[in-house]
Amino acid sequence: MEMSVPVLLISIVLFIVLFFGIGFLLNMLLRMSWIMAIIYPIVAIAIVQDVSFFDYFKTPGTAFSALIDKFGALAAADIIILLSGLFGAVLSGIVIKSLRSRGYQMF
Repeated sequence: MEMSVPVLLISIVLFIVLFFGIGFLLNMLLRMSWIMAIIYPIVAIAIVQDVSFFDYFKTPGTAFSALIDKFGALAAADIIILLSGLFGAVLSGIVIKSLRSRGYQMF
């Protein structure tokens, strides 16, 4: 299924804003600047995967093979959207670091 350009642009902005906001809040609460950038690959796997979480422990060979096949079958638009989420997560870490270096103690 093909994705139209307006849907792609809205999805990119949505993922950037969504993961920037989640990362910013996690950074404020946990005081770990890069927590969302570390957690984001797990979130991306949860978005893409077809198998159950427990299948990675019961039958890891087939579960990881299916995950690699699923990542390999992603369209370019899907990859761009997932990378924009990673960009938002990293951007939240950069913003928090710059706010802390400027003396904002609440961040």
